[in-house]
Amino acid sequence: MYDDSSSVGRIMTLANKITITRILLIPVFILFAAYYSKSIAEGAENINLRICALVTFAVASLSDALDGYIARNFNQSTRLGRALDPVADKLLLLSGVVMLSVTHWHAGLPIWFAVLVIARDVLIIIGVLYIHHNIGAVKMKPLVSSKICTFLQLSCVCWVLLDFWSRDTLPLALEILIGLAAIFTVISGYQYAKEATSQLRESGHTSPDDHATKS
Repeated sequence: MYDDSSSVGRIMTLANKITITRILLIPVFILFAAYYSKSIAEGAENINLRICALVTFAVASLSDALDGYIARNFNQSTRLGRALDPVADKLLLLSGVVMLSVTHWHAGLPIWFAVLVIARDVLIIIGVLYIHHNIGAVKMKPLVSSKICTFLQLSCVCWVLLDFWSRDTLPLALEILIGLAAIFTVISGYQYAKEATSQLRESGHTSPDDHATKS
């Protein structure tokens, strides 16, 4: 007989369980961040909620390094894990950017920054889906600008979470950091669009249809 339990055991490795836990921590972070914002709006700031949001985000972020280490060093790399890990990372980062933009923290992120980050990611997803549907394999290599972009976006989120002292006005250093993150968000988005266009051109998807040229 086929042993389903052994198959599930190979899929649900410790590394994958940590990745799934990171995903489950995202709504927990959102709740703490939202309730902290509500406490500020009601004039009764609950600093414990902010600390809980910070700790939850920190644990989720550190778990990324942990599951990667376990997967590499204990032969626990699986197809599921390779698919879930970047999704978990992206969802965590987006939740941080969005929550610190739309909720009322003393010195949060500007809403335009969240819109820019979301727009870039949505365009990338649309491009990947289009290429996958019409061509098949998506040949987009990781870009240095994208790694810098992710680092700067995460730095913005961490700054706001750790800044217990600013009130209503963003520190100049944070404004500069947000500006740099926005610049690299645009640069990396443009480079991904250029890569996608190049792949579409190579496959002939940017050339006019034969029937169109004949008519």
